[in-house]
Amino acid sequence: MDGWVGRWMVKQKKIDGYMERLTDGEVERIDALTRSHFELCHFCFSGCPPPVLPLCASVSLLGGLTFGYELAVISGALLPLQLDFGLSCSEQELLVGSLLLGALLASLVGGFLIDRYGRKQAILGSNLVLLAGSLDLGLAGSLAWLVLGRSAVGFAISLSSMACCIYVSELVGPWQRGVLVSLYEAGITVGVLLSYALNYALAGAPWGWRHMFGWAAAPALLQSLSLLFLPAGADDTAAHKDLIPLQGGEAPKLGPGRLQYSFLDLFRARDNMRGRTAVGLGLVLFQQLTGQPNVLCYASTIFHSVGFRGGSSAVLASVGLGAVKVAATLTAMGLVDRAGRRALLLAGCALMALSVSGIGLVSFAVPMDSGPSCLAMPNATGQTGLPADPGPLKGSSPPPMPSTSGDRREPVLSTKPHSRAGDPEASPLPALSTAFPAPPPASPGHRLLRWAALVCLMLFVSAFSFGFGPVTWLVLSEIYPVEVRGRAFAFCNSFNWATNLFISLSFLHLIGAIGLSWTFLLYGLTAVLGLGFIYLFVPETKGQSLAEIDQQFQKRRFALRFGHRQHSAGIQYSRIEVSAAP
Repeated sequence: MDGWVGRWMVKQKKIDGYMERLTDGEVERIDALTRSHFELCHFCFSGCPPPVLPLCASVSLLGGLTFGYELAVISGALLPLQLDFGLSCSEQELLVGSLLLGALLASLVGGFLIDRYGRKQAILGSNLVLLAGSLDLGLAGSLAWLVLGRSAVGFAISLSSMACCIYVSELVGPWQRGVLVSLYEAGITVGVLLSYALNYALAGAPWGWRHMFGWAAAPALLQSLSLLFLPAGADDTAAHKDLIPLQGGEAPKLGPGRLQYSFLDLFRARDNMRGRTAVGLGLVLFQQLTGQPNVLCYASTIFHSVGFRGGSSAVLASVGLGAVKVAATLTAMGLVDRAGRRALLLAGCALMALSVSGIGLVSFAVPMDSGPSCLAMPNATGQTGLPADPGPLKGSSPPPMPSTSGDRREPVLSTKPHSRAGDPEASPLPALSTAFPAPPPASPGHRLLRWAALVCLMLFVSAFSFGFGPVTWLVLSEIYPVEVRGRAFAFCNSFNWATNLFISLSFLHLIGAIGLSWTFLLYGLTAVLGLGFIYLFVPETKGQSLAEIDQQFQKRRFALRFGHRQHSAGIQYSRIEVSAAP
């Protein structure tokens, strides 16, 4: 027996010496493999059915697909709606903006619904509201019913977006959380592209806009079906795992004796809740204040300036940029659990600052059009377009621009004529057009600069799609205690929607006040400030359980220390008892 113990101790010393000679990267990989081993053992012996991860992935993907489809479908439906109902420019803006108002309302009250009734019930309830809104839109016979339906849909997708991110983040382990929550952002982009395809296919169909709105029910129904096979929440499946990495101290209580938080606790020093709220608000505000919706609104102008004319400019601005966003989001999914949330945010924000500043500098040297506008265009031949002076009219309203996320995100423009061609009896109708007058021949130097602006635009879209786009919502779903997570997420999301609306409405006024070039440079300066904020205050949460993230926020006042890698030697695994909810 002593000989066996002695041999074991010699081997242990050899292992300890080997571990001391490992590099930081090798230690991190061993730590990751150890965590995966423990999670796999728990997964196999806890009775958890194998389809859980695929079902979580389908919930996240289908939720994002519904979100993106509902935002973008208005781009194809607006033209036939304008023709069928004779909508004025302000009525078009009301119809498009009603979705934003519904989403803002959901962000104000949705957090209480999520925390009160649970994440799963909130998603199922939002799908019921979405089905009712889609039915309303499909059968609508007046503008009032259309606005009501779009408001209901906006409420539903906003509530679902918050509940989906929180629900998935709580059900899966720390090394799957980043990919599965980011899958929601990928679903948004796919939904936008799908809506463009269906809009094109149904453009000539009788009452095609009714079918466009109706197809949104399909992914919502599939998502509801997936939810039926998943538990109500983390408590039902012990999703916090039996083995939770601890940095010393006790694991959080999961039973009836756990701490309770009120909404006002978000602004108090208790458990560093004020610091968490500052991190969440900072991310959503900088996400919007960098001008991402308005830069995308300007995309057709940049495509036109490098030589793409007419409809090809609009096609490239939608499909081309959509493909870039899909590729960048998939890249973020592959890196978010390896490089980390903080690294992606820093890289994305830095690239956004450089690229949007590049667009501003190019527009100093090569004046470009000021972009699309919503104008009344009297034209006997039915042709529509912008007048010779493409600048925005003084006091004119900005074009209707729904935004995705939260983010949530890109404008959707109607790029077809809005008057009845060849109908002399039709009254002049307002149009949201991206047709531009032919520019004078450009010198080779100017043409090169315009291509540089196009490259900067692609870089800007990519940077947002692997930085702020997916990571903001992932971090928000991780940093708050479970008892107040829904209300905290919704509170930050309300600022996201409100800031998005403010940025969109102020775009043309800002251009009129300081000019197009200085507007983009201002966005670049805001991105630089956002870069500093991320470096100083945003934590690194990759590979950590939700309980571990909560513990470290409680222990530290400033999040800068979160950027440092944790050494695996300091991690201990302890078994905690999970008490079932009464």
